[in-house]
Amino acid sequence: MPEMPLIYQSIVKVMEEVGCVGKNQRNLQQGFMFRGIDAVMNAIYPALVKNKVFIVPEVLEQEREERKTKSGTNMIYSVCKIRYTFFAADGSSISAIVVGEGMDTGDKATNKAMATAFKYACFQVFCIPTEEMKDPDSETPEPSVKKNSAPEMPKTSIKNTSATSLDETKLDRNSSKSRNYELEQVLKKNAIKLQTIFILYQVNSLEELSEEKYQNIVNHLKEIKKYQRDREKINELEKVLKEKGIKPQTIYVLYRVNSLKELSEEKYRNIMEHMEDIRAHQDQNY
Repeated sequence: MPEMPLIYQSIVKVMEEVGCVGKNQRNLQQGFMFRGIDAVMNAIYPALVKNKVFIVPEVLEQEREERKTKSGTNMIYSVCKIRYTFFAADGSSISAIVVGEGMDTGDKATNKAMATAFKYACFQVFCIPTEEMKDPDSETPEPSVKKNSAPEMPKTSIKNTSATSLDETKLDRNSSKSRNYELEQVLKKNAIKLQTIFILYQVNSLEELSEEKYQNIVNHLKEIKKYQRDREKINELEKVLKEKGIKPQTIYVLYRVNSLKELSEEKYRNIMEHMEDIRAHQDQNY
C-alpha cells in the first residue's frame, strides 16, 4: 500500500493548532467588522513553521480596469485568479485556486486582490472558524461604474440652463468649500490629521469626500481618533522593536495576541518598559 503524502497530515495538524480568527477590525466607511490579512497570517504562521508547511502563489489570470466611484474618484479595479500550492517537507503538495478582487486610487489594487485571495484560500483550506460568519448572499453592494462607460445624458432641456442654474452651481461650490473648511476645523479641534482621513476614506483631498462620507466622519470622530492613536502607537512600537532586534512573533507568544493591534494599553506599556527583558527572553528561547 503506497504511503500517504505528508501534506495531508500536515494540513490537519495546522488545522488542529490554528484557533478562530475573530472579526476584530472595523471598516469605518461602511460600519462592518472584518478579519484582516495580518490577523490571519499571525494566526497561521506558528502552525505553518511548526509543521513545515509553506505556500507558493501563482497568478493565473489578472484583469485591471479603471472605474469611477459615485463621488467621481478614479479607482483602479483589479481581479486576480491565483493558484496557492501548499507544500510539506517531503515535497508533496495540494493546490487551491481562488479569485481575489481589490480597488485602490493608487498602485495597491493588485496587492489588495492578492491579499484577499490569500486570506480566503487559508480560510477555506484550513477551515479557520470565526464567531460570526456572514453569508455572501446576504448582501448586494452598490455597483460601481466603469470609467469608459457612456455617461447618462441630462434630461433637462437647454432652456433650463439659465443664469439661475449657474447661480445654483456656484452656490454648490461655495457650500462645498464651506463644508470642507468646517470639517478641517472640527478635525483640528479633535487632533485628527488629514492624512488619517485620506487613508480611511480612500481619497486624496477633502474635496473628493461624498456627502455620505462627510456625515460618516462627523458621526465617528471618536472612532477615527482612536484609529489614529492606535495606528501611531503601533508604528512607534514596530520602530522600537526593530531597533531592539525583537521579532513581532516574540511579542505574539509572550502576550498571547495574533497581531500588535490586539495589544491592550496595559500590555503596550509593559512591552515598552521591559524591552531588554523581552530581548533576553528571545535570545534564550528562539
